[in-house]
Amino acid sequence: MGRERSRQGHRPLLAMAALALLAGSVQARDTGTPGPADFDTSFAPLAVDPAPHDHPPSAVDLTAIEPPIEQPASSVSETLGTGRASFYGKRFHGRRTASGEAFDMHAMTAAHRTLPFGSMVRITNRANGRSVVVRINDRGPFHGNRVIDVSRAAATELGLIGAGSGEVTLELLSG
Repeated sequence: MGRERSRQGHRPLLAMAALALLAGSVQARDTGTPGPADFDTSFAPLAVDPAPHDHPPSAVDLTAIEPPIEQPASSVSETLGTGRASFYGKRFHGRRTASGEAFDMHAMTAAHRTLPFGSMVRITNRANGRSVVVRINDRGPFHGNRVIDVSRAAATELGLIGAGSGEVTLELLSG
C-alpha cells in the first residue's frame, strides 16, 4: 500500500516534466542539466546510420556467409537388409504390444524380432517404391519367412493391403 501511494505521488511530477519538455520550456540551468536543444545536438550523431565502409577490417559481413546445408537426423540410415513384410490390424487392435502400449492399427508402428522398442525404421516396398517410417513397438513376426509386421496404416501406405505381404527393404534411422 505504501508503494502504491508513492507511485501515485510521482505521477503528477513526471507528467509535468514531460509536458515541459514537449513545450520546449525547460531551459538549462546552472545545475548543468541540458535543455531540449542540448539534448537534440548531443544525440544527433547517433541518429545517422553508419556507412557500410565504416566497419573495421576485422568485422564479418554475416549476410555474405552461407551456412552449410545439414541433413535432418532422420535421413541418416543404416540398411538392415531385405525380406518379406506383412501386416496386422483389426484382430489385434487395442491389445497390448510387447512394449506395453496398446496396438493401434491406425498408427505408423511395426513389430520386429530384435530391434529396440522406439527404433525408427524406413520400410520401402520393392515392387512399387513406396516407403514409410514406422516406430518399433512390438515383437514378431514369429512364423514364415517374414522380417517385419507393420500396422494396417503402414501397409496401406506401402500398398501391401491387396497382396497381404511383399518384399521390402529395411533401413534403421538414427537420430
